[in-house]
Formats: sequence, structure tokens, C-alpha cells
Amino acid sequence: MENNTTATPAKVSIITIGDELLIGQVVDTNSAWMAQQLNLAGFNVHHRVAVGDTWEDIWEALDQESKRAQIILITGGLGPTADDITKPLLCQYFNGKLVRHEPTLQHLEQLFTQILKRPLTDRNRHQADVPDVCTVLSNERGTAPGMLFEKDNRVFISLPGVPHEMQGIMTKHVIPLLQERFNPGIVAHRYLLTAGIGESDLADRIQEFETALPGFIKLAYLPHYGMVRLRLTARGEKGEQHIISTLEEQFTLLQTYVQDVMVVNEDISIQAMVGKLLLERKQTMATAESCTGGYISHLITAMPGASAWFNGSVVSYSNKIKETVLNVTPETFTTTGAVSEETVTQMLTGILRVMNTDYAIAVSGIMGPDGGTHEKPVGTVWVAVGNAQHTETRKFQFRYDRMRNIEMTAINALNMLRKFIQTH
Repeated sequence: MENNTTATPAKVSIITIGDELLIGQVVDTNSAWMAQQLNLAGFNVHHRVAVGDTWEDIWEALDQESKRAQIILITGGLGPTADDITKPLLCQYFNGKLVRHEPTLQHLEQLFTQILKRPLTDRNRHQADVPDVCTVLSNERGTAPGMLFEKDNRVFISLPGVPHEMQGIMTKHVIPLLQERFNPGIVAHRYLLTAGIGESDLADRIQEFETALPGFIKLAYLPHYGMVRLRLTARGEKGEQHIISTLEEQFTLLQTYVQDVMVVNEDISIQAMVGKLLLERKQTMATAESCTGGYISHLITAMPGASAWFNGSVVSYSNKIKETVLNVTPETFTTTGAVSEETVTQMLTGILRVMNTDYAIAVSGIMGPDGGTHEKPVGTVWVAVGNAQHTETRKFQFRYDRMRNIEMTAINALNMLRKFIQTH
């Protein structure tokens, strides 16, 4: 069979614009999302840079990134206010002049009169002014259109900074355009999720496998909150059947190395895996959350379709709610305390009854930074999972800050329930 050679996709740089990004007022989620989507489409992001709303800094970033990459993606600075300087700067950078783009103006008029139900002001009308040297990329989700420029065999694409709007233009216009223009070749990914093993121990376990991988397949470690996701990526310019079949063979082999710690061999979250198991069984679950304050149910309800298998939650943050709603006995608080195996066991029994559900999670702990004692230091968490017939409990001792302790509790509780469902 013909050997394939690894594809060398065009390099991409991402420039995010805004003072709010530099001072930490707004977290830059745009470049992370863009990089993920570009990677799936076969492109490598080689550089990401954030600059403020300063003419000289933006201009310099354009010059520098055009030396590094063939594709330069820009987000931010396209709003209607005075501090949004990206559009006039791009107009000068590419030697153009601003002109009124009629299709964008028609979109704005329809948006304001029919949806927003308010007049279209001159300030908003100027959103339809674009450099005459660009290709306009329609923004069906907002007011500022995307703009594509070309210079010195480089492609520059400017996108609005509002994540929802940027994502719409990227999905509808940018990704298909780049794939057609630059032909990144064949790219395919396979994922699996592991739990109960650290990244370094996992690397030691599969070192032999990783060393023997064909040159066109790469392995990546993606650790996150006590779990490690493994990604195999195959790239090539030709021989798609050979590339895909070899990737599948290697992915099957990889699973034999991690079978005892593998959660799922798909690119899904632990909460999605729990939902998948419950849907297959046509069963439901609920949560009784003290220390996590509803964070577990938040992870679940953020997924479309969760109502088919998630009945609800009781956020029993106070002992009074644990007692009156979940029937935790007052004696339990006196003898063992709110953070104890006895408490979460009774919480579990209570939530199964209150929610009339098949499975449940109950958690109680000390998230910090205060509230710990010598016997129960900050990070002490008790988790119970189970059904009407069986209960399993486990004590965790986390060592992080408050938010990460909450996140670690949620992930570990969901994984406990996942294993419980698979064995009961």
C-alpha cells in the first residue's frame, strides 16, 4: 500500500483585541474556541497574542503575525463605540476606504425594527461601513460583519469579539473557506477519557505504545480535574483509507493499555457519559448537594436533553434543609457532623425519595478557605452514590482552592455514579 506523507497545513495566528482582556476583566475564551475548531478542521494554531485597544500595538501585531503565519484571525474592536478602532485601522492597513455595505445595512434595519424593536441609530448604521478592499462575511447573530483581507499571500480575517457572533461566522464562513482555500489534507481524531491515574503514571504505562506510533499519528495528553483525556490525531495528504484504518487500529490497541482506568472511548464529558448510561437504561438520577451548591446539577443541565434523565436537585446548603427536606436526623449532626459518611448516606436516601428517581448523588464537605478543623481539614468531602437497594460512599481529601475543590468534588462524584450504574 502506498505510504502517505504527513500533511503540513497552513499556519494560523490568532490576535485578540481589547483592553479588557489584558487587565483580566474579561477572560479570552474566543481564541481557545477558535483553536479547537481549527484543529478539528486540520489547521495548526502556531501563535496567539492579545493586544489592547491601541493603534500601534494592533498594527505591530498584524505585521508580526503575518511573518509567522499564512492565516491571521482577529477578534474584537468592531463595536459601534469610539474605543473600537479595529475597522478604521484595517481600512488604513490594507489601503482601503470605508463604504456602505447595503446587505449589512438591510440586515441591521431588519434586526432593529423586527427583533430588537428599537430605532436604528446613526452609530449602529455605521456598523454597515466596511473597507472597500475586504470581502464581507455576514453576521446573522449580530451587527458587526466579519471581513476578509488579502495581502502578500496572507489571509486576514477580522471577526467580532462577542463569542456567540464570532462562532457563527467561524462555523458558517471561515472554516469552510479556509478548508477550500488551503486544503489541510486528511485529519482525524480519536479520544478516550481516563480517571484514577495521573498524567505521568499514564505516560509511563503507555510509553511503549507511544514510541511505536507511526509518524503520521500523534498522541496528546489533556489533563483536567483528576482525569486525563488522550487524543490520537492522524494527518496526511493522501491515502485516506490507509490513514483512517491505521488510526482505528492504533486506537483499539491504546484501549488495551488503559482498559482498567478508561471511562469512555468517545470525546464526551463524564456527565455526558452518565447521561448516556441512563438513557440506555431509561432511568433517571438526581443530586443532593451541600458543599457544591448545585454545581453538579449545573454541569448536567448545561447539556441539551438532560431533562430525559435528570429529575432535579436539592441544594441542602444548611443543616435545616438537610433535616427538613432530606430527613437527615438531628442526632447525626450531633454525633458525626454534617460532613460525614452518615450524613451523605441519609441525604442520598432522602433525595431518592423526594425526587422519585433511580439513582442519586449526595455530597457534603468543607470547600474552604475557612471552616476546617484538625479532624476535618479544608478539602474534606464525603460523597454517596446509589439507588434504593445499594449505597456506596467515599471520603475525599482535596487540597486546592475553593472553586477547584468544588469542581473536583463534582467530577469525582459523577465518576463514582458512572461506575455504580455500570455495576448495578
